[in-house]
Formats: sequence, C-alpha cells, structure tokens
Amino acid sequence: MIEFGDFYQQIAKSPLSHWLDTLPAQLSAWQRESLHGKFKQWFNAVEHLPLLTPDRLDLLHGVQADMQQPLSAGRLEGIETMLRTLMPWRKGPFSLYGIDIDTEWHSDWKWDRVLPHISPLAGRTVLDVGCGSGYHMWRMVGAGAQFVVGIDPMQLFLCQFEAVRKLLGGDQRAHLLPLGIEQLPELAAFDTVFSMGVLYHRRSPLDHLYQLKNQLVRDGELVLETLVVEGDRHQVLVPGDRYAQMRNVYFIPSTEALKGWLEKCGFVDVKVADVCVTSLEEQRRTGWMTSESLADFLDPDDPTKTREGYPAPRRAVLVARKP
Repeated sequence: MIEFGDFYQQIAKSPLSHWLDTLPAQLSAWQRESLHGKFKQWFNAVEHLPLLTPDRLDLLHGVQADMQQPLSAGRLEGIETMLRTLMPWRKGPFSLYGIDIDTEWHSDWKWDRVLPHISPLAGRTVLDVGCGSGYHMWRMVGAGAQFVVGIDPMQLFLCQFEAVRKLLGGDQRAHLLPLGIEQLPELAAFDTVFSMGVLYHRRSPLDHLYQLKNQLVRDGELVLETLVVEGDRHQVLVPGDRYAQMRNVYFIPSTEALKGWLEKCGFVDVKVADVCVTSLEEQRRTGWMTSESLADFLDPDDPTKTREGYPAPRRAVLVARKP
C-alpha cells in the first residue's frame, strides 16, 4: 500500500496541520473501498522499481535524472519494463537515466508559457489541482517551491508519480494525494494554487473557482489554465454529448467571460497571460501513449474544428489574486 505518513509528518507543523483533522480518515477509506481493479498491478510496478539517487538532477529545465556511471543495459531494461506497465503516460516528458518517457502532452511547452507570468515560486507552498502524473509539480519544485501538494483522483497518475519519485531519490518536496478538489476542506494555506486543464470538466465552474479560492492564503495567487473560445464577455460554448471526443466537457467560456467569472468569485488583478491553439506537435500519440490523441479528435477536412464541428482546442492561462 502507498503510505502517506511522511506527508502527515511534514504538514503537522505547518499551516496545513488542520488538514489532519479529516485527511487520514479520507485516505484510509480510499485504501479500503476505492481501489481500481488494476491498482495492484500498477502498485507492484512501483514496488519493483529501485530507489535511485541521481548524481545529476535537473528540475529547472525539465524532469531529468542521471548517473555519472551509467546504469547497465539490463537494469535499464528492467526499469523501462516497469514504467511501461504504467502506460498510458499523458503528461511529461521525463528523462530518467537514459529512458525518455515521450508523453502524449508536451507539458514542458505549457510550463514555458505559464512560468513567465506568475509570481516567483521560491519558498512558496503550492497546490496543483488535477495534477496528472505530477510533471508540473516537479517543475514547481525546480522553480524553487518549498512544498508542493498535488491532488488527482486518477489512481494510475498516483502510481506514475510515485514511480518517478522513486527514481528521483524519494524526493519529499512534492506529494500527490488521490483526492478531488471537492474533498478538500477550506484550507486557506497555499501561496499559489494551479488548476490546469480542469475547469471545463466541472459541471459548476463557479463552484470550482470558489473551491480554488478557499485553498489560498490572503494575497495568494491562482494560476488557471483551461479551454476557451473566441468571443466577447457573453460568449460561452456549452458542447453537446462530446467535445473533441471527450464526454465530460461542460462549459468553455471566452477569455473575457472567464475573466468575468473570476471577478464574480471575488478574485482581483485578473490578467490573461497567454492564449494559444493546441498544436498537433504539443498533443499527439507516442510510443508511451498509443491510443487516440488530438489528430484523431479534429475534423480531417478542417483541422480548425473538432470532429463535432466545434472550434478546435484553444487554451488560455489567467492569473488572479485572492484579496
């Protein structure tokens, strides 16, 4: 079983200590009642990975770990076999001792777009909501964050995160919890909260923004990345059954509408930091994610539209402050 004792010890003497009133019971119930049918297989892969301490660790320019003395071919083959047991790998990439996990998403490109527009992370306590495999969490650590907590209910992502953590020497600066944002109390303890690629999956986007706000300290910063459409402050797309083959997409606002939502929820200093159309180079199928990807979700005759006829995915990054 994945243990959370180190995390409990770390938050016990921090502004997050009151989370211990509810969190251990939640995670115990999760261990007892909610494990995915493949969880044992995924967890066994993590267990069989060696705990390695890299001689060179670069979390500033990527997630890269290396040894001065290269690992043997046989050992590398064993590590890669375990990592492939955890496919599909969606968020990355990772470069670990010569094994390059070429993920579906070039999450490094998104990070490069986000980082110049946010407050420096040095010394900050950070929450990453819907963190996936934890790629951006490691980049947050690389940017100087003191402590990073990621939450994502997908259990495969938890195992991917723990696998990478083992190969990074058991680094305790980042932790992933198998929770959704709605399971968090009002912690009001994080200096920065990231929500990237989550808002359009929420049935009630304003409730999601309030939940994010409740996790921030006063003057804390929200970094929000989500799908948007072109249009004025009244423009919001409500897709039918599917959007780009995804079933659970509820509201896609214009950037101006999204700015208005944030202000309605009490955020101030709301800024649109970046807007870009997702390219076929940024999201694609790879040897580590072999099922359908963006190219399969677009109209083959008009790549500016999805197969359903909606505008192709466009993403915006907004930054806002909790007063």
